[in-house]
Amino acid sequence: MAPSAEQPAATPTGRGRVRLRRAALMAIPACVTAGVLVTLTAQNVLATQFAISGMAFEVTADKLDGTGFEQFGTLDNMIENSPNAGDTGGQLFLIQTVVKNASLTKLCQSVNLGGINLLITAGDKGTPVTAENLTTDSDLMSGDAEFKNLEVGRDASTFDKGGVAGPPGMFGQQGDTVAVDHFRQQNYATTAGTFRLPNMHLSFSSNGC
Repeated sequence: MAPSAEQPAATPTGRGRVRLRRAALMAIPACVTAGVLVTLTAQNVLATQFAISGMAFEVTADKLDGTGFEQFGTLDNMIENSPNAGDTGGQLFLIQTVVKNASLTKLCQSVNLGGINLLITAGDKGTPVTAENLTTDSDLMSGDAEFKNLEVGRDASTFDKGGVAGPPGMFGQQGDTVAVDHFRQQNYATTAGTFRLPNMHLSFSSNGC
């Protein structure tokens, strides 16, 4: 898919600023990630190591703040003969975003299960959701974002900000910090070392995030 993105504004020395409305598949200088509500046992280097379902889920947050930001392309696979494969052949080229330490205010996640949504909310009572070693695989992101010390076009295999090395020769970008207001993301997979969800609430709803 090829959503449009606004061009980046002029940036002051030592800081990258981006305002984006819809971005995906290596929009430059890029989009940012947020979390979904999955907690997995993690090691120092995280990446998606499981077969994805092929069902996308929406994630929103009023505010994302993070340190140790990386972003690069990745190929995710579904199980053989997945009913969700469609014409993809069971593979999706997605953007993997890594945030070493993230906090999210008023987090919402929803997935459409066929006429009804599984809805999860957290971090809406004054204490934000926090995540460590967070990675998300996405095809759509939007928000008003600001990056500090952003490097665009660096070989992903040489990344050193978020603790995850991408494929050799892959276009990527990384930065010291990232902040996003009005964040929205469409994800297919997430891993995290730790995910803390204050005031978590899970329910079924006719509406998504």
